[in-house]
Order: sequence, then C-alpha cells, then structure tokens
Amino acid sequence: MRSIFVGCLILGGLTVSAANGQTSDNPEIAACKATGLLALKEKSPTVRDMILDMDTIVVSKANTDIEGIPIRTVVIGDVYLEKKVAGKAQRFLCLIGDKGKVLLTFFAAP
Repeated sequence: MRSIFVGCLILGGLTVSAANGQTSDNPEIAACKATGLLALKEKSPTVRDMILDMDTIVVSKANTDIEGIPIRTVVIGDVYLEKKVAGKAQRFLCLIGDKGKVLLTFFAAP
C-alpha cells in the first residue's frame, strides 16, 4: 500500500519542500493532530491522546493532486497513541488540501 501511495505522489508530479525545526504550534501539525485524534477516538474510545514525536515530524509543502483533489501539504512522522499508557511509535501521515483542509490521516504500525 505504501509503495502505491508513493507511486501516486511521484506520478502526480509532486513538488515538495521540507520544513525543518517543526513545533507543535504549527497550524498544519495542529490540524492533523486534531483530525487524527477525532478519527482514532471514533474507532477506539480508549484513546486519550496522540503524542507527536516532534523530532521525526516533517511538514512538506506540495503542489500536486490525486484524482483532481489538490494536495498542498504533507505531514509525516512518528506518533504515540496514549490509552492507559503510551504504546509503541506508529508512522503518521496527513494530507492537507486547499484552505488547510485535512483530507486524510493515516496511521501505520511499524
């Protein structure tokens, strides 16, 4: 699945510029966290929080589309899901479209 997604981005003419030194008050990161946490709580009400590993989070500006839907920002990095205690890190991917709208949040266990 990962290679299919990466292939779609490459074929879509992805233009990306990574931003280093991310902080948790970045609006894209905050939007992805809020949307991701809501989606997780719908599926698993025991999830209390989503802890972002800011050392691994990368926010990249994009200028591409997937089937006509514009992708403007990609956020990727490691997150920990807190239930009673924090579990192992999971890879987190978030796609943001026009006007800062979160289009997709995706979690993958390593």
